[in-house]
Amino acid sequence: MGMNVNLTPHLEDLVRQKVESGLYSSASEVVREALRMMDEQDRLRAAKLSQLRGDIEDGLKSGASETWDPALIKREGRARRQAKTR
Repeated sequence: MGMNVNLTPHLEDLVRQKVESGLYSSASEVVREALRMMDEQDRLRAAKLSQLRGDIEDGLKSGASETWDPALIKREGRARRQAKTR
């Protein structure tokens, strides 16, 4: 299937540079690689979003939140550290 694509001058220069570098043999190869990378990023983004949604659901199912006192947590941590050094 053939397809014509219009690129901005900047993107056209970028494609041309990639071909001239020798890493790619044609503009089509550059575009195919770019699309593969975009697809990979989309899949990774979807996986991260799915994980985040799962984590949120787990958090919501874990019960009501509790208030916490940062000063108390520091005191308890320092007390545990002191107990270890004795």
